[in-house]
Amino acid sequence: MSNSEPAVFDTQSLADSLYVLRAAGWAQATAEFSAPQDLATAMKAQQALALREGATRNAWKVAMSPDKHAVVAPLHPYVETARDTELPYLAGMKFEVEIAVRLGRTLPVKAAPYSREEILDAVSEAYLGAELLSSAIEESGKLSFPLYVADRIGNCGYALGPAVPKTFIDTIGEAELKVIQGSTSIYQGPAKHPVGDVLAWLLAYANDTTRPANSLEAGMLVTTGALSGAMPLPGPGKVEVLLAGRYALNVALVA
Repeated sequence: MSNSEPAVFDTQSLADSLYVLRAAGWAQATAEFSAPQDLATAMKAQQALALREGATRNAWKVAMSPDKHAVVAPLHPYVETARDTELPYLAGMKFEVEIAVRLGRTLPVKAAPYSREEILDAVSEAYLGAELLSSAIEESGKLSFPLYVADRIGNCGYALGPAVPKTFIDTIGEAELKVIQGSTSIYQGPAKHPVGDVLAWLLAYANDTTRPANSLEAGMLVTTGALSGAMPLPGPGKVEVLLAGRYALNVALVA
C-alpha cells in the first residue's frame, strides 16, 4: 500500500470489540475505540455485530443522527407477546415505550420522495412496544454518533406488545401513558414522540436514496421512537406499561 492510500477501517475488529463488551455487560470510553468516521462504515460494523449476536429477525429501530440523517439498527433480543414477557436486565439500562409499525407492502428506493400519506398507507398494523437501551460505549452517541450506530444505536432488547388502532399513529399525543416498576412510578403523562410525529424518522429513512434496496420490505417491523423519553430503571423486576388506559405490556427484566 502506498502512503497516499487511506487505511481500510477494520469493521470486523470493531464489531468483535462491541460484542465482547456487550456480552459481559461492560462499557468503555469512546476514546478507547477506533471509531468509524461515517455512517456507511458504521453500518458495516453494525451488520457484523448483528451477525455475531444472531440478530436475524426482520425487526428494526429507526432513529435520527445529530445531522438529520435517518439510521436503522436491528432489534435483538426480540420477542412478540400478547402482554407479558421476560428480557435480560443490564445494570444502568433504560426503558422506552414506543409505537411500532408493520409494513404491509414494500417501499422500494425511488428518486421521487415518498409522502407521509404513502408511508401511512404502507403500514398494515401498529403495536405498543418497549425497547431496552444499553450501550458498550460510556458516552453512548454523544461523542461519536457513527460509533453508536455500530453499537446498534444502543438497542439491547425489544418486546412487541399488543396491536393498537392504526389511528394512534396520528393521535398518540392525546393518549395517556403510565409506566410503573413495583411501587415506583417511572412515567405518567401524555405519550409524546420526540419530534411530534411517529412516522417522521421512518419517512426520512424511506426517502434516503442511499439505503439498501431491500431495506423496507413487506412484513418488516419498525419501531419508531420513544413516547416517554429514555427512562432509567431502579433495577431488575417487572415493568408495567399501560397506554390509553387499555393497552398493556408487562416486561419482566431478569438479572
